[in-house]
Amino acid sequence: MAKNKLTLFIFIALVAGVIAGYIYNVSVISDLNNNISVADKNIKTLDTRIVELKDTTTAEFKTLKVQKAAQVAERKKNDTVREDKLTGFAILSDIFLRLIKMIVAPLVFTTLVVGVAKVGDIKAVGRIGGKTMLWFISATLVSLLLGMLLVNLFKPGVAMHLPLPDSHLGTDIKKTALSLRDFVSHVVPKSFVEAMANNEILQIVIFALFFGVATGAIGEKGEIVIKAMDAFAHVILKITGYVMKLAPIAVFGAITVVVAKQGLGILSTYAIFIGEFYGSLVLLWLVIILAGFFVLKGRAFTLVNNIKDAMLVAFSTSTSEAAYPRVLMELERFGCNNKIVSFVLPLGYSFNLDGSMMYMTFASLFLAQSYGIHLAFTQQLSMLLILMLTSKGVAGVPRASLVVIAGTISMFNIPEAGLALLIGIDPLLDMGRSATNVLGNAMATAVVSKWEGELGEGMNDSTLEE
Repeated sequence: MAKNKLTLFIFIALVAGVIAGYIYNVSVISDLNNNISVADKNIKTLDTRIVELKDTTTAEFKTLKVQKAAQVAERKKNDTVREDKLTGFAILSDIFLRLIKMIVAPLVFTTLVVGVAKVGDIKAVGRIGGKTMLWFISATLVSLLLGMLLVNLFKPGVAMHLPLPDSHLGTDIKKTALSLRDFVSHVVPKSFVEAMANNEILQIVIFALFFGVATGAIGEKGEIVIKAMDAFAHVILKITGYVMKLAPIAVFGAITVVVAKQGLGILSTYAIFIGEFYGSLVLLWLVIILAGFFVLKGRAFTLVNNIKDAMLVAFSTSTSEAAYPRVLMELERFGCNNKIVSFVLPLGYSFNLDGSMMYMTFASLFLAQSYGIHLAFTQQLSMLLILMLTSKGVAGVPRASLVVIAGTISMFNIPEAGLALLIGIDPLLDMGRSATNVLGNAMATAVVSKWEGELGEGMNDSTLEE
């Protein structure tokens, strides 16, 4: 009953947020949005005129530069005022997300250490890890490939007919390069304390794997450590229960800010792209559930029903991290063994972001289509593999998908300035990606539990209330 109430409250908050955001958009910040829109239009016009000028030493060129700087300053001023007016709503979701971030790092560490230590010898860890990575890699490839096939089928960018911009025009999104050194420095921790402080989940996972294996290897001496970690994890899960009561308030604040900023007009402007992307996500959901059905049979649908409130939280707050503690609890209630959940779920949050994977190929090829750039099938496959590699280890990076796309499209001579097409609607797309990531990780954990023969019958509602 409590679960159903939470889901209902989250859904009500979602609807209320849309209504409040629309009212606030129309009555309070409409003028600011118009000013920002006019400034954006002027900046684009000035950029075009600057590109057309061949001689950069003329007075006209300098005048245009000054005018552009003035428009950029005007846009920034209005944007700052808009942010100030939305602060009250933004704080509601910020408090919730900060509380979740406070929980996630210690929860990942303690549960993973307990999980690995309980698994026992390193051969068992390797076996479970092998099965887990097999599912993750397969799911990643399917997500990327599905995104590639569907964007070629729908061709959402063809209608854009954008001219190729000058090479110096870009966005403020920092690119990520395919660098082995950067990858290693992001994955391998130099300080456990620093990894915990920065919520670097992948680095925490690496240290926890070493710590868990070592704890299990020292035998009886490690028992006290395992019991302490297990108790600590249960304390954090209790805290999670308290924090989740704030979820509807956070959902209301997050949705209000998005709708107030973008307005409902953004939906009509990008209706085709948004509709086709969400249609593709629904298809990916069906693929994930079907894959789970082959292993879990009818219980795959039970799992989806159990995690629906966690998916709603992820959807509303645009971060799958917000749903992590809830998913962990629901998987154990579903019947997954604690040691499997503690091992697989943290890895999934670093390596198995199915929704984000689909978006990367979908968005990258959408930009190519928008500029009329034809990429051969082999080039598209190369992009797919590059995205697969560059995306690993960026979990937790703000706007990680855009960061990875920015670094990848430059390799295929797709203008980085095209990312401006996505920045405005990225919060709306991120909602669907986050919910899909939650579904993919929950299903992966349940499947690995079944493969290991560690999937029980689960708990009933009366047990949950205890």
